[in-house]
Amino acid sequence: IQIKKQKFMSNRYAHSYRGFDYLNLDEQLTTEQKLIRDSVRSWVNTSVIPIIEDCAQNSEFPRHLVKELGEIGALGPHIPTEYGGGGLDAITYGLIMQELERGDSGIRSCASVQSSLVMYPIWKYGSEEQKHKFLPKLAKGEFLGSFGLTEPNHGSDPSSMETRLIKHGDKYLLNGSKMWITNSPLCDIAVVWAKNEEGHVVGCIVEREMKGFSTPEIKGKWSLRASITGELLFEDVEIPAENILPLAKGLKAPLSCLSSARFGIACGAVGAAMDCLHHAVEYSKERKQFGKPLAGFQLTQKKLAELLTEISKAQLLSLQLGKLNIEGKITPAQISMGKRNNVEMALNTARECRQICGAMGITGDFPFMRHAMNLESVITYEGTHEVHLLITGMDLTGENAFG
Repeated sequence: IQIKKQKFMSNRYAHSYRGFDYLNLDEQLTTEQKLIRDSVRSWVNTSVIPIIEDCAQNSEFPRHLVKELGEIGALGPHIPTEYGGGGLDAITYGLIMQELERGDSGIRSCASVQSSLVMYPIWKYGSEEQKHKFLPKLAKGEFLGSFGLTEPNHGSDPSSMETRLIKHGDKYLLNGSKMWITNSPLCDIAVVWAKNEEGHVVGCIVEREMKGFSTPEIKGKWSLRASITGELLFEDVEIPAENILPLAKGLKAPLSCLSSARFGIACGAVGAAMDCLHHAVEYSKERKQFGKPLAGFQLTQKKLAELLTEISKAQLLSLQLGKLNIEGKITPAQISMGKRNNVEMALNTARECRQICGAMGITGDFPFMRHAMNLESVITYEGTHEVHLLITGMDLTGENAFG
């Protein structure tokens, strides 16, 4: 759906956005990392901000932005260049996700799914033929991908999945369903996880034209309204042997993809929080009550200072996770801590900033309600808030509290 860009920014103070770096963390970034972040920030200002409120209000996914995401290098930035990716490090990937989510969680979700849940498993677990066939097109935004793990009856417990991939002659038959799948109604391919005859989790690439494959849209969402979500349905879908991911053995394969995506979510949520704080600060300096700006009241300053503190802590957490990632030392439990903390922080920030701006905060002139509604999904998907708490708890105590 092509949507005409509005003449002015849809959010009142978007044009003056500079981000927040209270602890001078930019000094720890390379020149290239800052240039890429600023380039994505500029793209968000020109291509996302002017249309995103209308997209959210009308529940429309701006499909035309997918190719633009490819053009700016936001699809598969951490995939090697030989396969069409950017060959960038984890910190840069996190900064890209931060800027995209400043625009909207739905835009970041689209890029995150494409990068970490579709391109990453093909790169890590696929054959050379699969990598060269799919990754360059995904990187350019010519193909849109989705990731099929969650099922109608199995969300937090993927080990109980019911989807089956059974060998049938020289091919495989895929039967089952996946739910709450970002990009699915428009996807060209889907990386799908299923159990084989032995009950082991395996991965395969499902292509749009395959008979028996359908992707109905889930409508009526109050969250991620500028993102398109649906199901993946498989009725005796014939999967050729060359579409099986040869190196994906067991549940650890899809969980490793989630770790990559969760890192991006932890970084992305910081962008949503910074966007909210920026608008709240600017509004509080303009809005006068009882003869002076809201920013001049102690209670307002308390709220703003606390929000800045929490954002700064989340930035530190994201940066350290990025460094650990680059060094190959990061653990899934550390990523869980980052995802859980930063998304909760961003959701609280959106709510508090809305209150600072009073009734104006519920309008589309400000991003608070849109971010807050989006983050209600982000705090649940790719591991619920409670699941990540238990992951960290198990890592801390050595005791499994699941089930």
